Amino acid sequence: MYGVLVFLAATALNEFLLARRKPTLRQVASIMGASLLLSFGIGMLSGGLQHFEDFPTRAAVLIPIGIVLSFAAYVIKDEDTSWRRLFGLAGLAVLVTALLALGGLRYVASSIAEQPDGGGHSHGTPDAPSPGPSTPATTPTPAPARSATGAPARGDGHAH
Repeated sequence: MYGVLVFLAATALNEFLLARRKPTLRQVASIMGASLLLSFGIGMLSGGLQHFEDFPTRAAVLIPIGIVLSFAAYVIKDEDTSWRRLFGLAGLAVLVTALLALGGLRYVASSIAEQPDGGGHSHGTPDAPSPGPSTPATTPTPAPARSATGAPARGDGHAH
């Protein structure tokens, strides 16, 4: 939410306050709408990349959608660019890239989902023993948590 507000504030500053010519009301609506779409597209792309190991199936879909949405918003935002660019060679290249990414990421996501310990970038509780009754001496101590690379986990939920 805060990212969207910062993005809109930066757009308002750049497009309206610092602009040499003042836009019409229609241009203001178009620029702000495109900025919102661009913000959501970039958020989907970066969030999908950051949390791919945590939610691989969801991220495999969010990343390609974020690519397409960001491109469309960028084209809409630039008033000097024709809408035909969305459906032209550049748009086709972005669409093909997104479809290839979708297929490849879904394949990778399916292999991650099959692994019992995906590691990841979770923000959950640390892998520390909970306070409570002491563990009897006969109970084996669990092995330290490991990340996907085999390195010891940091213990704060971030296994990089």
